[in-house]
Amino acid sequence: MEVEANGLQDSLESNEIEKRKVGLMRARVESVDPSSKDLDDFMIRRFLRARDLDIDKASALLLKYLGWRRAFIPNGYISASEVPNELAQNKLFMQGQDKKGRPITVVFGARHKPYKGNLEEFKRFVVYSLEKICASMPGGEEKFIAIADIEGWGYTNSDIRAYLAALSILQDCYPERLGKLFLVHVPYVFMTAWKVVYPFIDSKTKKKIIFVENKNIKSTLLGDIDENQLPDVYGGKLPLVPIQDS
Repeated sequence: MEVEANGLQDSLESNEIEKRKVGLMRARVESVDPSSKDLDDFMIRRFLRARDLDIDKASALLLKYLGWRRAFIPNGYISASEVPNELAQNKLFMQGQDKKGRPITVVFGARHKPYKGNLEEFKRFVVYSLEKICASMPGGEEKFIAIADIEGWGYTNSDIRAYLAALSILQDCYPERLGKLFLVHVPYVFMTAWKVVYPFIDSKTKKKIIFVENKNIKSTLLGDIDENQLPDVYGGKLPLVPIQDS
């Protein structure tokens, strides 16, 4: 009982420290960019946590994000009409929630086909998708989980610039949104691209990535997802829903 009491006390103290730092960070960011006054404490807390509660680093990251958002999403949102080629590849789906209430997304790596001039539209597609995912989160939930299915991936699908762009957007503009990433049906050839991307993944994100053996896919996913919420392609009950229809 004493250990539990000490743990609770540590948790309460940690929350108080975090709450105080959120207030300090808000004041600092608002002094530089008054538009940030519209941000809620949860968003400030995500950026703070992404930089291990370092107010200076977290403030710099948030201010950079605010500038990026004004430039990259001037209308406040990305519409489907801005990403037609990416949506036509039918590679990203979202349906159901895991046991914690986090939205479930499924991406098929072998359906991504690089094309001339695709990088800018791909970046818009990443933002379009993340905005839809975040908007689908129930109240009080801040994270989503993803299943990246790499079956059939080959060199014609390899797009290192796109992978790094997606990673940068996720880590720098939507920090602390990814809850867990399952990589399934991973062919050996994919590891050549993975070795290039891996050094750019921050330590917090690395801890959320799980490579799943083919024989353990359903049992592993069921550890986080009830069968009635598991995508049917992995032995569950829910059919896949394209991101634009979700």
